[in-house]
Amino acid sequence: MLVDFNDLPETSKVWIYQANRSFSLDELEEIKQRLDEFIAQWTAHGADLKAGYDIKYKRFITIGLDQGMNSATGCSIDASVHFIQELERTYDVDLLDKMNVSFKQGEFVAYKSLEDFKKMAKNRSVSPNTIVFNNLVTNISEYRTSWEVPARDSWHNRFLN
Repeated sequence: MLVDFNDLPETSKVWIYQANRSFSLDELEEIKQRLDEFIAQWTAHGADLKAGYDIKYKRFITIGLDQGMNSATGCSIDASVHFIQELERTYDVDLLDKMNVSFKQGEFVAYKSLEDFKKMAKNRSVSPNTIVFNNLVTNISEYRTSWEVPARDSWHNRFLN
């Protein structure tokens, strides 16, 4: 059951998929349509899942699920991963590679391998004040408060010493 992301409870589970590039406006329209269709029919053992999505900076797709109605199961999580893999193939983009870091450089969102980010931290090209995207947040409350934060307030801080 597709609902507006902003209408989901703060406790809703989130999955964040970061793209290795920005999507074009045409791609975004298609992706939104595909998300609408997928989430509208997404179920767990035949029971509707109350879910929505958010797309930020033309590169982050966040799916939120109100587990108070029905929780995701292994099969429903597999279905969502298969859906994301389909987006990867269709748009020739990486969405599931967790060994990369996104951060802001001014208004631009940079995407680097974890190794490159570590080198940038060592060379002081990124600082504790650099805004990073903490894709490890688990619910909408954390997504709103702890997803886009200074590196010093995220797991990224370990590379800044």
